[in-house]
Amino acid sequence: MAGMRSRQRMFAAVMRLLLKCLRLGRRRRFKLVRQAEQLWHYGHLCLRSLLYNSFTNGDVVLDSLFEPIYWLVDHVTRWFGVVFVALVIGLTSSIVAIVYICLLPLILQTYTPAWICWHLAYGHWNLIMIVFHYYMAITTSPGHPPQAKDDLTGVSICRKCIAPKPARTHHCSICNRCVLKMDHHCPWLNNCVGHYNHRYFFSFCLFMTMGCIYCSISGWEMFRDAYAAIERMKLLEKERLQVAANQTYYQTPPPTFSFRQRAFHKSVVYLWVLCSSVALALGALTLWHAALITRGETSIERHINKKERQRLQKKGKVFRNPYSYGSWDNWKVFLGVDMPRHWLTRVLLPSPHLPHGTGLSWDLPPCVTKQRAPLLAI
Repeated sequence: MAGMRSRQRMFAAVMRLLLKCLRLGRRRRFKLVRQAEQLWHYGHLCLRSLLYNSFTNGDVVLDSLFEPIYWLVDHVTRWFGVVFVALVIGLTSSIVAIVYICLLPLILQTYTPAWICWHLAYGHWNLIMIVFHYYMAITTSPGHPPQAKDDLTGVSICRKCIAPKPARTHHCSICNRCVLKMDHHCPWLNNCVGHYNHRYFFSFCLFMTMGCIYCSISGWEMFRDAYAAIERMKLLEKERLQVAANQTYYQTPPPTFSFRQRAFHKSVVYLWVLCSSVALALGALTLWHAALITRGETSIERHINKKERQRLQKKGKVFRNPYSYGSWDNWKVFLGVDMPRHWLTRVLLPSPHLPHGTGLSWDLPPCVTKQRAPLLAI
């Protein structure tokens, strides 16, 4: 009887242990199922958050998807800015060296005195304007809002740097700072283009385009002659090698063209191709920025105003840019022309004058001839 009871107690203990294990297994399965449901609901909520309000559209979704690529581009651009600046200086210096070493002696020997004076005067003026405006665009700070919140009233706060954000101010993810009247971050300057150096940037683009067009037009005949000479060099070199293959080493004819002649012709071709390419690319960029200046916009404001114009158009209203004073006055404000003589002293000659205003507020400039009704900033 005692052995029977002990076996019953052992059997009962085993059964209780088995039931306990089954209950634990069920709990774990329920826990895994619950976690999977939570992850599903969280992912569904993240996807729906992309369509949080009526302002969200396809652009917001694409920006969210391409955010890792934007982060990579921002950090790569920050480190490669010095390389781009060195590339601009190196290419420009090579063109100037070719002009002085190869082309200028030829101009002095073959051109009339009037044309020589023209080339010397215009070429050196254009070069001075390019060097001055590029140096100023690199070294001049675009302008940043003050960090103290008490200095400004009635302005928004930047979500990224938690600092005051006046009208027309935007945050640069490459510089990691807010920039007054930000247009864009230019890797060729390794600097942001903003309120205080926007004129230097545009003037550099304009005078560099003018210089490249000048070199392309002036060197067109030289380019044709140099290209024909290079083709003739290739043909004669092929014939020389064919003749040399049937002769002994001591009977091989000398080279038809000297190293100096080869270098001269190749330098002229290099100058013309580089200047023509830069004139096309930079000329298109200059025209684009000229159109923005005419409308009183920056590159960033162009996208903002376009969306605002479409939004108001659906409501039957007309959008008007509060920072535009008319095409002619926009150019006078941008260039800092307050009186007629400033077209000479501030536009056609190097001038380090400051732009109108501080970039923190946008009062009516004194050079504007027609005053408009005040509008709220967008």
